[in-house]
Amino acid sequence: MFDVPELPAWLAALLPLRRSVSALRDGCRIHRIDHGDPAAPVVLLLHGNPTWSFLWRDVIAGLSGLRCVAPDLLGFGLSSRIALHEHSVERHVAALTELVETLGLRRFVLVGQDWGGALGVALAAHMPERVAGVVLGNTSVVLPSRPRGTWFHRFARVPVISDLVFRGLGFPQSTLWVAQGDRRSIWGPVARAYRWPLRNLSERAGPLALARMVPDGLEHPSVPPLRRGEAWLRGFTAAGGPLALVWGERDPILGRALARHERAFPGASVRRTAAGHFLQEEVPEALVAAIREVVGRAG
Repeated sequence: MFDVPELPAWLAALLPLRRSVSALRDGCRIHRIDHGDPAAPVVLLLHGNPTWSFLWRDVIAGLSGLRCVAPDLLGFGLSSRIALHEHSVERHVAALTELVETLGLRRFVLVGQDWGGALGVALAAHMPERVAGVVLGNTSVVLPSRPRGTWFHRFARVPVISDLVFRGLGFPQSTLWVAQGDRRSIWGPVARAYRWPLRNLSERAGPLALARMVPDGLEHPSVPPLRRGEAWLRGFTAAGGPLALVWGERDPILGRALARHERAFPGASVRRTAAGHFLQEEVPEALVAAIREVVGRAG
């Protein structure tokens, strides 16, 4: 067991949840929130770009009676940093797979938002016997027939300039409020909490790497593992596995992606909200309700 990184007092007050650190075989360390009764049903909560486990704090607060495990992806939060070229779907899935095995998590409900959803179903394709249910919010696990990404992802591929903006200016973690339905939902100390783990210039490879990991064509290296995750989820739901979708329709990045997920998974329960991209900050209660529903259906 490794020492848990200390938080400054102002941030510790915002995150009064039990935290832990686990080592991977390659020497990297994964920081996580691990809160609740260790013997209770498990919910695995995966964040996306450019956030960290802090994103789930209000959702976890509403999930008493469950064990909530929310890891920081490599390169984010308080987990180890890896180089820009080391980020890939396979690398992140391998790290998450090892974490799940180390913790002995079984029959858990998988919850993912943004890249957390896509990485989560790719993880599930590696260990399908361990997943009892799925909750997705503002993510893209069903790839478009001709993937291109949004302006945000295309900008991330512009040579030199994207490096200057993402690394030099701390983009997009410095402007998360722009993607919200209620822009006051990420402001003040909360906005500062998202900037804090990536406050040093040398630690900012993750947001740029994950933006570039979004496919801009069918030949992109992310496509095969993402397709495997999508295929797993289609099979899981076809066999009666419980799936809930919770969406912020005012999300400028993935708000319109809900339609193709509804078409792909007609049996999913759907909760539409007026939230933006980081719906955990605006409608945590909608996510809590969906998670409890899926936990109940998963038995």
